[in-house]
Amino acid sequence: MYNNPEKYSKLIKDEALRLGFMQCGIAKAEFLEDEAPRLEKWLHSGHHGEMAYMENHFDKRLDPRLLVDDARSVISLTLNYFPQEVQTDPDAPKISKYAYGSDYHLVIKDKLFQLLNFISENIGEVSGRAFVDSAPVLDRAWAKRAGIGWIGKNSNLINKKSGSFFFLAELIVDLELSYDNPFETDHCGTCTRCIDACPTDAILSPFVIDAKKCISYLTIELRDEIPKTFNDKMDNWMFGCDICQDVCPWNKFSVPHSEPGFKANENLLNMKREDWLDITEDVFRSIFKNSAVKRTKFKGLTRNIDFLKTLPD
Repeated sequence: MYNNPEKYSKLIKDEALRLGFMQCGIAKAEFLEDEAPRLEKWLHSGHHGEMAYMENHFDKRLDPRLLVDDARSVISLTLNYFPQEVQTDPDAPKISKYAYGSDYHLVIKDKLFQLLNFISENIGEVSGRAFVDSAPVLDRAWAKRAGIGWIGKNSNLINKKSGSFFFLAELIVDLELSYDNPFETDHCGTCTRCIDACPTDAILSPFVIDAKKCISYLTIELRDEIPKTFNDKMDNWMFGCDICQDVCPWNKFSVPHSEPGFKANENLLNMKREDWLDITEDVFRSIFKNSAVKRTKFKGLTRNIDFLKTLPD
């Protein structure tokens, strides 16, 4: 039943594309030897800030066989979230494009479970787990190993055909499959646009991010008050930040997604600056009912809005 890796891999990839995933690559489940010293150094340098959870399950982050018994394969998938429309008021506090629609965790998990069910129904009894950014899995390392793209200087995974405005997700399964060649070439070259454009200098050097300086961290992960050293450096971002992706030349290849779950909330896009400054908890609940922005809560979002520099009339 389990002796045709090429056939099974093609079945899985075809179904992944049918479900709406943009890319699907497969890597052998094994210890991430190259990533271990990098992760350890990053943590010891304190670049993870208050994200204490990054220190947990160090071994599991590096070895998927500790997450799924007898794991054989890591199936990496991408899902496009690049929007057709953006916020209409150029002076409104900005929200990252990935949060325009429904919470991506819910949208992607549903697709992953459908894919896992498909594998069981069409190949046989396969054990596996689905992962979307909320478990100790090094998404970008596995996507690179699965041949999907390379890790850019801003630490995002980049694909030559579609840029970087996509989510990463994985299925770790106990099924042996046909493995893709790792993506070995770095196509960033001498370009430093992401490093040069970051207003808080969060990209310390190529591939090394100090999360404590990152606007996404400051507006989402940080629970305390935003340090005053970032006055005038937030570039009007109230939730997340897209700067290092917006300036990346490879994102000229980004095309609008076709995922219904990521359809932008028109009320969100059309809110004026004054609407955000006067936002009430009822409006927050209505606008972000099924949104990833709920993570920061009303208190967190208003903290971010209050911190932003007052723009001239």
